[in-house]
Amino acid sequence: MTDPVLPDVLPAGLRLVFCGSAPGAVSAARGAYYAHPGNRFWPILAEAGFTPSRWTPRDFPRLPILGIGLTDLAKHASGNDADLPVDAYDVPGLCQRIRAAAPVMLAFTAKAPASAVLGRKTAAIGYGRVEGPPDMPPIWVLPSTSGSGVRHWDPRPWLALGAWFRSGGPA
Repeated sequence: MTDPVLPDVLPAGLRLVFCGSAPGAVSAARGAYYAHPGNRFWPILAEAGFTPSRWTPRDFPRLPILGIGLTDLAKHASGNDADLPVDAYDVPGLCQRIRAAAPVMLAFTAKAPASAVLGRKTAAIGYGRVEGPPDMPPIWVLPSTSGSGVRHWDPRPWLALGAWFRSGGPA
């Protein structure tokens, strides 16, 4: 199998792992998560208090010092969700990686990857904490930070998850 487009950031002991669909074209080209200039990921991390200041995409390897990890549901494909091959999502592989890392919380950065893992249509999934598989950590679903998802953007679920994260409390 080919190398992943972006490496997982999944050391043991994480409080939170963010999981996206697949790296976009700019992220794949730059070798960094959420690297498109129009992506809101890094700004909302700072606004919600996950990071002490606004970090940049090239800072992604540093996130574990804050207790945060990163991964994608499609590790071997990149691009917009609609352009991914039908077999790009690897739900069993993601579940295996998350079980091994054992974070306190798993947060999907869009409804599409949450839908694939939860086996529910995106319309049937709300933002915020949702019920997930019993052998997985608690799950949060967040609005996509991608510029292409601007019509669905709402920072409130991100801010709520940030409040949980900063509280240091249990899931």
